[in-house]
Amino acid sequence: MRHTLALMTDSQAPTTNPVVPVPAGVRTAANVVTPEVLAQLIRGVVGSGQTSNHTPATGEKLADLPESTPEDVAEAFARARAAQPVWAATPVRERAAVLLRFHDLLLERQAEVLDLIQLETGKARLHAHEEVQAVAVAARHYGRKAPSYLRPRRHTGAVPVLTKVTEQRQPRGVVGQIAPWNYPLELSVGDALPAFVAGNAVVMKPDTETALTALWARDLLVEAGLPAGLFQVVLGEGPVIGPEVVERGDYISFTGSTRTGREVAQRAASRLVGASLELGGKNAMLVLHDADVEKAAAGAVRACFSTAGQLCISIERLYVHESIADAFVERFVARTKAMRLGSALAYGADMGSLISERQLTTVTSHVEEAVAKGATVLAGGVARPDIGPYFYEPTILEGVEAPMSVCTEETFGPVVSIYRFGDEDEAVELANSTPYGLNSSVWTRDGRRGHAIAARLRTGTVNINEGYAPAYGSVRAPMGGMKESGLGRRHGSEGILKFTEVQTVAQQRVLPMAPSMGMDDEKYAAFMTRSLRALKAFRLR
Repeated sequence: MRHTLALMTDSQAPTTNPVVPVPAGVRTAANVVTPEVLAQLIRGVVGSGQTSNHTPATGEKLADLPESTPEDVAEAFARARAAQPVWAATPVRERAAVLLRFHDLLLERQAEVLDLIQLETGKARLHAHEEVQAVAVAARHYGRKAPSYLRPRRHTGAVPVLTKVTEQRQPRGVVGQIAPWNYPLELSVGDALPAFVAGNAVVMKPDTETALTALWARDLLVEAGLPAGLFQVVLGEGPVIGPEVVERGDYISFTGSTRTGREVAQRAASRLVGASLELGGKNAMLVLHDADVEKAAAGAVRACFSTAGQLCISIERLYVHESIADAFVERFVARTKAMRLGSALAYGADMGSLISERQLTTVTSHVEEAVAKGATVLAGGVARPDIGPYFYEPTILEGVEAPMSVCTEETFGPVVSIYRFGDEDEAVELANSTPYGLNSSVWTRDGRRGHAIAARLRTGTVNINEGYAPAYGSVRAPMGGMKESGLGRRHGSEGILKFTEVQTVAQQRVLPMAPSMGMDDEKYAAFMTRSLRALKAFRLR
């Protein structure tokens, strides 16, 4: 059925996306979030009040949760600071071994967290599995590479042989982490793993609506051997306890909107502590004249509609060369209209729900405003309350231009705008014409051309012949944004070293760094001058 729909022309394709029926015997929220499971998970929260979260599938309450006060945040940091010194003194290979055990437990028990991710975010199960993949890869990478990243390094000293210099890494202390709702496993524990293996404790504020996923991951890490005191969780409204986390952390890790990121950066800067920020994006995909149209259309579906477009690195702007635009649009529209929507805790749906009424309102308003100002809907453009309260069809717009909001603002939903271009210089200029610079995608049969275009794009990651997964999944390489898309990087050496303070230890031997052996000041200065010239001649660095 799906294959047939994907090959239909636009006139033959259905006007609404098909719905995946709920399989018989599939698990429900009541089967997954049992009183026993909930009691186990909320033990990890430092909170004296009460709040709740909800499932986008129905809009109904999913669980009652502890709510943290500013005093609770202070208590969480006190507990973390008490546990951190012992952990920092633990050999790095023992710390890394915890991550490797966590890797195995995560893969063994993935069904549990997949259910939670789906219940809390509404995303399709395959998109939930992307989070499992990403966290497992990060756990394996830092479990294997942390000892190398963190090992002391010898450097040539001021006076070769006489000056012995060692660069060593010290943990920051307690990292304050604020995690968003859209990738509740990957952007919570996935970002915390390098902080832990670097010797830090973490106080995390996940989004309340997706707190169960983060708490499940914390529970699994403790089972893998992480001391429980190292990983503290606080819950509550962002404006209430978010600033408390920022005010107490020795380093701040934040993923979220550019607007809030600016506030976090200002607060961290006022305390002279470091911060890494992954913020918004208005990511572009360039389909060049020599691209494989079929593959590009299939890739665009993945790039634009994974997690219903609620992904910082997903594509919201599609630039297609005019020579292949008609063929590409026909295939892309057909594939988009054939996408299956569903909310069951099972594989089979191509796209799930938006997470909240707020997201639905943003998506709806962007599309309606664009249409009112002259844009054309090629696919989607409507909500699907017949499936769930926050479902919205994957949507393709053409004829979008400023000042339409969807042209320049991040929609963060299943909406993409198509633009046609005549030459590659024009496409690069258009792709760069945004204050954001997180991710981009280039499609071409010529790898050399793809790399040349990539070098001209002002984004932290560029994917050639895919939307976002290759760059993000290559965890030995750094990932992050340029311009208003953020500061700092996750993954690779930068993704762990940011959680450390670098310390240089220099030991002087035999002779002091001062006049000696009977030399007066003038003779010492002349001796050092000759020495500096000799060091350059011998090409010492």
